[in-house]
Amino acid sequence: MASGSGIGIHDLSFATTEFVLPHTALAEYNGTEIGKYHIGIGQESMSVPAADEDIVTLGAAAAAPIVARHGSEKIRTVVFATESSIDQAKSGGVYVHSLLGLPSAARVVELKQACYGATAGLQFALGLVARDPSQQVLVIASDVSKYELDSPGEATQGAAAVAMLVSADPALVRIEGPSGLFTADVMDFWRPNYRDAALVDGQESINAYLQAVEGCWKDYSEQGGRALEDFAAFCYHQPFTKMAYKAHRHLLNYCGLDTDKDVIEGHLGLTTAYNRVIGNSYTASVYLGLAALLDQADDLTGRSIGFLSYGSGSVAEFFAGQVVAGYREQLRTAEHQQVVEQRKPLDYAGYRELHERSFPTDGGDHPTPVQTSGAFRLAALRGHKRIYERR
Repeated sequence: MASGSGIGIHDLSFATTEFVLPHTALAEYNGTEIGKYHIGIGQESMSVPAADEDIVTLGAAAAAPIVARHGSEKIRTVVFATESSIDQAKSGGVYVHSLLGLPSAARVVELKQACYGATAGLQFALGLVARDPSQQVLVIASDVSKYELDSPGEATQGAAAVAMLVSADPALVRIEGPSGLFTADVMDFWRPNYRDAALVDGQESINAYLQAVEGCWKDYSEQGGRALEDFAAFCYHQPFTKMAYKAHRHLLNYCGLDTDKDVIEGHLGLTTAYNRVIGNSYTASVYLGLAALLDQADDLTGRSIGFLSYGSGSVAEFFAGQVVAGYREQLRTAEHQQVVEQRKPLDYAGYRELHERSFPTDGGDHPTPVQTSGAFRLAALRGHKRIYERR
């Protein structure tokens, strides 16, 4: 890491979808007691993409405010992290690069490893900026979480994108050097190329997550990381918000520390606000947690935040960041709240129709209905080519 003020997250912005399905509507349809959703998994609603929204339109919408604020002259790299990719060859980030009018003198790449991909992108970005501190890297995490209708995972769906500008002398969070790493070959969650919806073994996924928590914390400690007591808050990957609580309780137990309910709430409570109403956003999830923490917390200047990023299959990483003086002047709290509040509620029938929608694969001309009110939309699939437009 560079000397001086270090390297880290200079700006952060997120976007979500046009529509939202309240869990009350899902519970009414399937006869589930609402407490199973609101309390059991800690979810209140889930973002649902319009017919003309996808990971590219969400990613562009998340990144556009960052480019508007800082310009694009220093952005030499765009890293696009997703596990709901739209193409086996072309990076979704190349479409975003075009929609945002970024310089041609840039590298763009897509990263994949389940929900961990954005953390890989952040770590790669830190290395690039360390090599040349005059450059900036735009890291975009964008995903649509989709499971089969009437499956156990249906209530944990969601969609969002988080964009982060990584630079030297960051204005939000300085990322520290030691990282704890863990990888294990586990089939807890996967999506073969021939499927639109993911497959998940729920109990195996929880067990694999908790195993990864132990593994990456053990490695973090061995790499000379901070003591657990040093952290003011922890941002976990949140496939559903109660999973973060389960994971943190497991970590505290593993370290032989008190698992008092109020202690855990103090560490995690503020990080779940956006995930609770957006649902699982896969690669974006842990950084939605950071956005929620920074937007709500009392002054965190100089305080340390722990990040635990988990991606099924499985890869995990624990690392630390320190909140920078003056960070509150850079926050987008009002904009983030508006993004969440302006979604249009769906009934179950409307959600089901969007869920089941897919493009024909015949190479014909298939325009999409205009549904999103956002600046970017997927206009059509034409000759097997996705056509995007900026409005």
